[in-house]
Amino acid sequence: MSAIAFPVPDPTILARREQIIEGLSRLVAPAALITAEDERRPYETDALTAYRRLPLAVVLPSTTQEVAAVLKFCGEQGVPVVPRGAGTSLAGGAIPQEDAVVIGVSKMNRILAIDYANRVAKVQAGVTNLAVTGEVSAEGFFYAPDPSSQLACSIGGNIGMNSGGAHCLKYGVTTNNVLGVTLVMLDGSVVEIGGAHLDAPGLDLLGLIVGSEGQLGIVTEATVRILRSAEGARPVLFGFPTSEQAGEAVAAIIGAGIIPVAMEFMDKPAIEICEAFAHAGYPMDVEALLIIEVEGSDAEMDAQLARIVAIAREHGVKTVKESKSAMEAAAIWKGRKSAFGATGRIADYICMDGTIPTGQLPHVLRRMDEIVKGYGLRVANVFHAGDGNLHPLILYNCNDPVEAQKAEDAGMDILKLCVEVGGCLTGEHGVGIEKRDLMTFQFNPEDLAQQMRVRAVFDQAWLLNPAKVFPLEGRVAA
Repeated sequence: MSAIAFPVPDPTILARREQIIEGLSRLVAPAALITAEDERRPYETDALTAYRRLPLAVVLPSTTQEVAAVLKFCGEQGVPVVPRGAGTSLAGGAIPQEDAVVIGVSKMNRILAIDYANRVAKVQAGVTNLAVTGEVSAEGFFYAPDPSSQLACSIGGNIGMNSGGAHCLKYGVTTNNVLGVTLVMLDGSVVEIGGAHLDAPGLDLLGLIVGSEGQLGIVTEATVRILRSAEGARPVLFGFPTSEQAGEAVAAIIGAGIIPVAMEFMDKPAIEICEAFAHAGYPMDVEALLIIEVEGSDAEMDAQLARIVAIAREHGVKTVKESKSAMEAAAIWKGRKSAFGATGRIADYICMDGTIPTGQLPHVLRRMDEIVKGYGLRVANVFHAGDGNLHPLILYNCNDPVEAQKAEDAGMDILKLCVEVGGCLTGEHGVGIEKRDLMTFQFNPEDLAQQMRVRAVFDQAWLLNPAKVFPLEGRVAA
């Protein structure tokens, strides 16, 4: 694929590469500076593997002070910087460019403090999402955002993209679960935003930082909420004769004021792919599946499930299957959370990420199928139905340039559809490079100009992750 443009590398920076590397070598230990071509290759892309650029150099600091020194140096030298967590961005948020230095936080991977009384944990940005829950689970706590990549993705990356996950229907996404951050600015200054408390006085700068995709500074530490685990949890499988009926059931459940912990959707292709991988016991004689999880005491779960089942029956549910053990529950979630990897075993795919009002689900599911079939391709739908966060996986052959372009065009049409029905270009993956050129479809010129002026307050030279989020043409200063 080559449809998404990158900035032309600055030849004056490329000509100074040795000088820049020599300057960086004075700021970090030799093992933290990667300059050899074969060692830079792992950093040339992220989970949007169709695009890749070899960075000028890679730096892996171990402390906030090292990040500050490197950022200050790059700012003074006019060298672009691409922040990187674990490199799991599906929107190309961590893809570098040839004249940029990648600053990775993977070595900043310590949990610094846990305060059970106040239900917060302070962690470094390179800690993996799942490691936070792993650290506190023995005491009956967990960290709520749970993206499918939670085994590998980092808290810093989650903050950059405002990541979500299956259980965010009840507990909210990253911005609802981060209380404070340590942020390094482009000039090397270090600021604390928010803290170990619910809200901060003044402007909501924390709300501005979360989801800013590394364009306002680099987060090196974060204070996150940890929540008490529920008394019990029970995922239930609901099989439907059609995707539209499943979508109607989702809209009706939410419309009735019922908020389960999670409500996930799979269509027939996704069911077959995930069942073959995880052997989760998914029903194979249905066209669509909802995984709905409730939690609480047995009485609370029974009461909520009774209401959900009644609504599902009104929409023609064919199969209702409750998990009977912790092992069955784990298998159900293993299948869902393995969807992306399991799909990758059978085909190349593009995973789109858009959000719609849940009442539009039946219409959008029907239109997505028409759009993808119109390009002669196949799609597997697996997504967070409860909050209308779609993840159609468009299957294609990456060795066929024509088919690859069709897949990308189909994805763009689906995202436009999300906006047309009152939704948004992204739910939890961010804009990155993938959706950058669709920002003009979501926002008018005045809206975009205001957003760019806010961005430029933090980075007037556009050095921080410069190829992302905003279209390359028409950029404005502060």
